[in-house]
Amino acid sequence: MLRAAGVGSGDEVIVPAYGNAEVAEDVVLAGAMPVFADIDPLTYCLSPAAVDAVVTDRTAAVVAVHRFGNQADIAGLHSVGRRHGLLVLEQGELDAPHDGLPQRRACAAYLNGRLTGVITPTEHAAHSHQYVVRVPGNGRPDRDAFARAVRARGVDCHVPVKTPLHRTPKFWRDVELPATERAADETLALPVDDSLSRRELQRIVSACNALGGLLQPAF
Repeated sequence: MLRAAGVGSGDEVIVPAYGNAEVAEDVVLAGAMPVFADIDPLTYCLSPAAVDAVVTDRTAAVVAVHRFGNQADIAGLHSVGRRHGLLVLEQGELDAPHDGLPQRRACAAYLNGRLTGVITPTEHAAHSHQYVVRVPGNGRPDRDAFARAVRARGVDCHVPVKTPLHRTPKFWRDVELPATERAADETLALPVDDSLSRRELQRIVSACNALGGLLQPAF
């Protein structure tokens, strides 16, 4: 889509640093340079205000990636695009399956209603294949300790974004993206497969809630 729109050498394309490398890699393949903007901490998608702040006279396009079932603020991004004459493209989650959607929604609703040891996702994000929570505390050390303790209780979990792209060797940028970096330090994906039984869901709730009082928010 970038090539078809004439985006290429000398152009900049604004993309999120929180997430997969594929979008930034596609920008490079098109001959342009990826520029990273910060995310909205609630949706994990590009923030229109953050995009507006990094626009230059070389910016040609913005690629918004919908994340964890949340939708990027496309209306806000189009407003920024119109103001600066930019192309705005959308990218869905690269590996989001559609099978088992009602069951995943039911699992997410169950967890949202019972988890107290973590900050649960918004209700409209419940159709994602990743149920992503935030672990309160002091960032990555507490999140990683929480993950180890949950796994020790028989609950599989994983860190959805281990390192933001602007902190990786391939795409290193000397920029501060506080919402992106905090999300990478605090987020944890819990199981929400459509095959989960009620007993397995109860195990997730029990494991997480048992740890809720151990990790206190930083002051």
